[in-house]
Amino acid sequence: MKRLSAMMCLAALLGGCAAYQSLRTPAPAPAVPVAPARPTGPVDADGTPIQTLPFRLGVSSATVEKMAKQQACTGGQGAALVTEAGPVEVYRMQCNDGKVFMARCELRQCRQM
Repeated sequence: MKRLSAMMCLAALLGGCAAYQSLRTPAPAPAVPVAPARPTGPVDADGTPIQTLPFRLGVSSATVEKMAKQQACTGGQGAALVTEAGPVEVYRMQCNDGKVFMARCELRQCRQM
């Protein structure tokens, strides 16, 4: 009998502690759905961000601009260096009509791509 009442007291104490713990710990807040971040720059038709390159002059920028002018490509900022400076360089020029003129220069000898 003593053993049974001791067990009942222990169960009541443990049950009370568990109840106290659940009162003390706040329930987690429901998750709020977060909208995906929208890209800030230009995007293509599928919504994929388009990478833009900073305009960089190269040693053959003037040569490529003259070549582009011969192909009726004028306007924009001019011929920008796309690759790293070195013995082989690639230049890109945006034309007024929306076309893109590209040239590859190897040791300052340029050819249209």
